[in-house]
Amino acid sequence: MKVSLRVNGKDYLLEEVHPLESLAEVLRERLALTGTKRGCDTGGCGMCTVIIDGKPIYSCIMLAWQAQETSIVTVEGLETEKGLDPLQEAFIKNFAFQCGYCTPAFLMVAKSLLDSNPNPTEQEIREAVSGVLCRCTGYAGYIKSIKEVAEQKCVKNPEDANT
Repeated sequence: MKVSLRVNGKDYLLEEVHPLESLAEVLRERLALTGTKRGCDTGGCGMCTVIIDGKPIYSCIMLAWQAQETSIVTVEGLETEKGLDPLQEAFIKNFAFQCGYCTPAFLMVAKSLLDSNPNPTEQEIREAVSGVLCRCTGYAGYIKSIKEVAEQKCVKNPEDANT
């Protein structure tokens, strides 16, 4: 079947996609967007998290054809011509990751959270990242980084802090 996807602002038309092919498979194997990791292929680990229409979604349990007519953002879509996303910079600054396998998923969850809630509480941050499993860290670096970026956003946009 033909599948049309919009990924990181770019349109793709894939001529032959199997109806049971997951979005994670298509992103990694056909579009070479390997920042989206595959861990369990059952939606249990969160490694495959991407942002679809502003929400974090496990791409391993979504069929590629189901993502048509949506806007998909992968970790590769965070960087702009201006440079790294502030979350990426904060993760590096705070040594948030160790092996790095789960880092793209944490970035996507954090980006989605801060886009919808620019001033989350620590509990809201913890709840947002709870769907991504990490066996290397204690999550402290990730949480610290997300809090820092939230605080920076609130300082830059103090009127948004009250909404």
